[in-house]
Amino acid sequence: MGNLFGQGISDQSIVEDEMKIGILQAGHAPQQMIDETGDYGDIFKNFFSKEDFNFYVYSVVDMEFPNSANDADAWLITGSRHGVYEPLPFIKPLEALVRELHAKRIPLAGVCFGHQIIAQALGGVVENFEGGWCIGHTEYELQNKRITLNAWHQDQIVKLPKEAVVIGSSSFCKYAFLKYGQHILTVQAHPEFNGNFVEGLIKFRGPGVVPAHLLERARKKIHLINHSDVIQKQIVVLFQSATVKS
Repeated sequence: MGNLFGQGISDQSIVEDEMKIGILQAGHAPQQMIDETGDYGDIFKNFFSKEDFNFYVYSVVDMEFPNSANDADAWLITGSRHGVYEPLPFIKPLEALVRELHAKRIPLAGVCFGHQIIAQALGGVVENFEGGWCIGHTEYELQNKRITLNAWHQDQIVKLPKEAVVIGSSSFCKYAFLKYGQHILTVQAHPEFNGNFVEGLIKFRGPGVVPAHLLERARKKIHLINHSDVIQKQIVVLFQSATVKS
């Protein structure tokens, strides 16, 4: 596949020539899992652990925001159990930050909730999808190639922003992969979730929310191979584009 395209908390020492990546944490992992897996910000740090990035995590869901869009070289918005259409205090400030990043052409990636909030901030529409849930091992077509990723969502983008370009989809999710110019890439699935994490969600977040037959089907597929590395590489290319400055 071709390239698609540049006050925080960090557990790495600051090195001037390392890229600064701001992780905008829009939700929390299930409390029963955090001791083992870490929170969503930690999971993304692990996802990019082979890269020389210096991470800052801002728990925007708890109203912890950066002082400026320029506080990092590139940004990523995580998943969340919340809907982007909910009247929660962090939604409007996060949308404003998305629009600022877009206006400044600062590299931005969005995953699941992040995929949806970027679309909503830029004029799209997100709804609680009447077709139900998509969880676990899921097949997608991305740039004319078949890949599989783990998913966990019911909400979907139902109307695209004017600038969004669809680069991938599935039979369940029409707008599964989007890009905006050369500086924004968003993904409805969860490339950062491995089978063990999905198993934890099935146990701690699914019962009473996701239909039991979907949980059981996802449980049977948690150890199947996925192509998270494909998305990881494309997001890394996006982030690295921040170093190409005029």
